[in-house]
Amino acid sequence: MLMLLAAAPQAASAQSKKQLEKDKAKVEQEIKNLNSQLSKAKKNSKAGQQQLNLLEKKIAERTKLINNLNGQLNLLNIRMAETEDSIALIRGQVDSMKLEYGKVVRALYRERGNLDKLVLVLDTKSYNYAYLRTKYFRDYSRYRRRQAMFIHQKEQELSDVGEELRRQQREQTNLVEQHRKQKAELASEQKTRQKELKNSKQQEKSLQNQIAKKEKQKRELQQQIQRIINEEIAKARNAKKQQQTTGSNGSKVSGNASAPSAAEVALSNDFASNKGRLPWPVNYTKVAREYGKYTHSSGGQNMNNGIDLVCASGAAVKSVFGGTVTRVFTCPNGTKGIIVRHGDYLTVYANMGSVSVSEGRKVTTGQNLGTVYTNSDGTAEFSFQLWKGTASQNPRLWLR
Repeated sequence: MLMLLAAAPQAASAQSKKQLEKDKAKVEQEIKNLNSQLSKAKKNSKAGQQQLNLLEKKIAERTKLINNLNGQLNLLNIRMAETEDSIALIRGQVDSMKLEYGKVVRALYRERGNLDKLVLVLDTKSYNYAYLRTKYFRDYSRYRRRQAMFIHQKEQELSDVGEELRRQQREQTNLVEQHRKQKAELASEQKTRQKELKNSKQQEKSLQNQIAKKEKQKRELQQQIQRIINEEIAKARNAKKQQQTTGSNGSKVSGNASAPSAAEVALSNDFASNKGRLPWPVNYTKVAREYGKYTHSSGGQNMNNGIDLVCASGAAVKSVFGGTVTRVFTCPNGTKGIIVRHGDYLTVYANMGSVSVSEGRKVTTGQNLGTVYTNSDGTAEFSFQLWKGTASQNPRLWLR
């Protein structure tokens, strides 16, 4: 009965331990998976935030594992306490039985000269007394053998429980060592997390500075193009004025000095009639930014007077329509830009790595103008703008 009562909490503990070991294996597998993902993330310099997120998850799983080990240690300590109680109880029983058995043995030893079994049986008043004495001696002998056997069984049981306690102690030592290692791993991961967090903040600050620098260059490019457009318009007007007011022999002629020539009118009309059918200036993979105002990451607003396209490295830039190259210029970020005039219309090609035409040269639709600039990280982003006079146009409405 005693062993059954002791076995009941042990069975419950074993069941809890089994569940804890199952949870532990699951958490360890999750940590292994996270380690694999973390290793992949470290190979990608742009995956800093992903790496930090994975490290956070890993720390959380490691904490779960430590809590799991704490739970197992607590259960094991309870089981060890129960085992020690069982050992104390069995040892008390063995000692009591040995004490009682020893008393009997010593008493029999003292009376060994007076206890002749045959004499005691024959020295009776009747046959019945003799029978009873014989039965008593037989039962007493059986009792002594049974007591000796019980003592032996209890000693064996004590030995078995002692071995179980030693096994539990070994298990405890192993769990304590696992707990120590996991705590050390957690401390290391938390230290790495702090380092990664610091690096992440530094990278974020560096990225914000890069974005701010890029946005500044973008604004400067817009201003530069606007200024060049104004210069081109003014230059064209002055040329028309000079042409209209001076004859071929140098004499002054009358007329409207701002009126465009017939060729310019035809080219402008021809360009305008192709609205929605102009070819794209580059083969692109995606649109980085559409035409119009936008809010950048620092919270400010910029105006994009064209459309920005992400291209393959070294993508060819082509003229969207026939015209004349009126300007080849250097952008604020050091790349090249081209302006092509189509009568009253101007197309702008910016962020080019190389230019294959020169100012004053006439170009045709689809003619190669150069290549898109590719930066150090392999990104090739091209900017295309379309103007009518001093008013920018949405390229989406013009390109097919």
